[in-house]
Amino acid sequence: MPVPPDPDAVLMLRVKRGDRAAFTGLVEKYKQPVMNFIYRSLRDETEAEDLAQNVFLQVYKSRSRYKQTAKFSTWLFTIARNLCLNELRRRSRHPAESIEETHAENESRDGGTQRQYEDKSQMAPPEKLLQGELAQKIEEALAELPENQRSAILLCRQEDLSYEEIADILDCSLSATKSLIHRGRETLKEKLKPYLRTGDWHEPK
Repeated sequence: MPVPPDPDAVLMLRVKRGDRAAFTGLVEKYKQPVMNFIYRSLRDETEAEDLAQNVFLQVYKSRSRYKQTAKFSTWLFTIARNLCLNELRRRSRHPAESIEETHAENESRDGGTQRQYEDKSQMAPPEKLLQGELAQKIEEALAELPENQRSAILLCRQEDLSYEEIADILDCSLSATKSLIHRGRETLKEKLKPYLRTGDWHEPK
């Protein structure tokens, strides 16, 4: 049975021919998934915005060399993950510098003062508070996973990516990819046991 053409790859081929409207369409479709992936990989909102812009800048700069050898989303998330890895390596080489930069950026965004938040415990129903607490714990547990397990779990949430495509992005075998996803899920389930009412595991939204 023939594989249906990838509509996003078709758009990218139009970008290759100079169609800026096609590029805008791809950015609009993928900017939020890409930013979510980067943010949950790096836990830095400003960095996520900057790197997401760099991802699409690389896509546009590479348009003349683009070849439809894989789905567009596979190629796109490969670029996104590589930029995340570069940033993680930079942080590991200059940890103090990264902390100072984040602190300075936070002060700049807050006008030099600590940001004040509403006390939502006074207005939110208990169910909302429990959901919010669980969401926070999921993010914390994800952040503690090894990078390759975290990336595998986050990529698994992209509905149009198959295990084979995730393996391509991670540059590892299919069996290794499935093992990363399984180990990551088991680790998350263990960390989140106190916050889950049932034993059913649902991937973090």
